[in-house]
Amino acid sequence: MTRAGERVALVSGAGRGIGVFIAKELAQQGWQLSLGMRKPQAPAWAEPNSVHVETYDASDTEAEMRWVANALDRFGRIDAIVANAGIMIPKTVIEADDADLDAMLSVNVKAPRRLAKAAWPSLVASRRGRFIILASLSGKRVKSAKAGLYSMSKFAAVALAHGIRQAGFDQGIRATAVCPGFVATDMAVAITDRPAELMTDPADLARIIAMLLDLPNEASVAEFAVNCQLEEFF
Repeated sequence: MTRAGERVALVSGAGRGIGVFIAKELAQQGWQLSLGMRKPQAPAWAEPNSVHVETYDASDTEAEMRWVANALDRFGRIDAIVANAGIMIPKTVIEADDADLDAMLSVNVKAPRRLAKAAWPSLVASRRGRFIILASLSGKRVKSAKAGLYSMSKFAAVALAHGIRQAGFDQGIRATAVCPGFVATDMAVAITDRPAELMTDPADLARIIAMLLDLPNEASVAEFAVNCQLEEFF
């Protein structure tokens, strides 16, 4: 169980990419963590008393309830969710079939909604519950034909953050859609020729997320766009 003043965050997709950096940053800032991973393994830096590792597959519709229950058994509270798990299928809206769209909606939208719903009583009890969804600048514009299908899911992810913010605002819940462009991870490197050193550093993105989680209720941020290159708006 946590001590008074210690806050607990659930981080999905914590076994790779951006999630690894988010988890480490939050641990350094004193958060108690429950880390959702498809292949659970405690990070080398993890303190056993403050880090819980959970098997989590975002495509499993029962996984969120199990994870929340186990996190509450371990820590007794949940103050924040960072819904970081996501997938990208680089197809145009014409090339894709329904199975491709269903897969991305399942992981990128439905799973974080289920996670927020499962943890809702705890987020309300916190009186400063926080929900961060890793959306994307693809949730703000369609930059290329091959990004079209992915954008459909990420537009929905941005809407999810706004819906959660509306549903929980009077109960102290604040939700933010974090919308980065290219971040230097394996997923981004695989879909662009842009050098990794010219992409956003995932450690910097993690520091931004930690800041958003720490803001008071009176400094609500609905969307936070981050880019590594010049575009018309972002």
